[in-house]
Amino acid sequence: MTDSTLTSLKLRGDAFIAKRRRQLVVAALVFAAVACLPLGIRDVYLQNVLILTLLYAAVSQSWNILGGYCGQISLGHALYFGIGAYAASVLYVNYDIVPWFGMVVGGVLSAVLAVGLGFMTFRLKGHYFAIATLVIAEIGLVLVHNWDFVGGALGIQWPFGQDSIWTLQFARDKVPYFYFALGLLVVVWLVTYFIENSRWGFWWRAVKDDPEAAESLGVEVFRSKLAAAAVSAFFTAVGGGFYAAFVSYIDPESVMSFRFSLLFALPAVLGGIGTLWGAPLGAAILIPLTEITRSYLGGSGSGLDLIIYGALIMVVALAKPEGLLSLFTRKSGGKA
Repeated sequence: MTDSTLTSLKLRGDAFIAKRRRQLVVAALVFAAVACLPLGIRDVYLQNVLILTLLYAAVSQSWNILGGYCGQISLGHALYFGIGAYAASVLYVNYDIVPWFGMVVGGVLSAVLAVGLGFMTFRLKGHYFAIATLVIAEIGLVLVHNWDFVGGALGIQWPFGQDSIWTLQFARDKVPYFYFALGLLVVVWLVTYFIENSRWGFWWRAVKDDPEAAESLGVEVFRSKLAAAAVSAFFTAVGGGFYAAFVSYIDPESVMSFRFSLLFALPAVLGGIGTLWGAPLGAAILIPLTEITRSYLGGSGSGLDLIIYGALIMVVALAKPEGLLSLFTRKSGGKA
């Protein structure tokens, strides 16, 4: 290897390290700016919108780990979200165990279930895998509907008590929920950031592009898919546990319906799948739009949010198939 080649490789390595550092600096500035929003937004309704936006951004980024980086399009992540919500609710309401522990339990259960289901579903390809995840999630919804131990169709009502960080109950102040949702998004973003350029990250992108070629080059395709599914399911369930604490009441339809699986996937698709900022950008557009539509139209606007979703996705698919994030990354000549 000549000196010029070594110099070229060193320059590329330095440029890559500098780019990664810039990404961290930008992330720190963005998250710091978001953390200041409650200082200027006192309206409770707007605070609720911010909390839901951050939550869906975090869960969509979790979906993005499997669907965006690994290319396994799941339409059944509501199953993991529901497991997290029910784990936190049952442990807290029935056994007086703090929701923090319940969220971890839900995350572990979801990760184990995702690996188990992966042994069956990852042998399917393309739309067959997506359909399989949808069917499994719907089966889970039906089972919970008829499971008396978790409240069946009636659901679970969280008890009202004093505001406490341990029980994640804040009836008089929504700001703590905001910072928890922001913290969850930061954690998921950082996990994605560090995995993105690790061995697993390269394996996932190789599997997404061409599984057969990746396997021929030594990539452990099946194991890498299982790892992506476990990480994705864990954080999705943690988000579900937080959502249960936030709304203080859950039933099967409110945490496990297909609408949630759609809401987890759409922000990443709109913003740009397989990127660090695609899911947060998509959530920042879709979730406020949904909440404002419902607020102003009420029952007469039922289903309008789905129409808006569909219209946005069609426009993006035709104009910018890479997602809205490509509007910014191409100007700078890099990939987010």
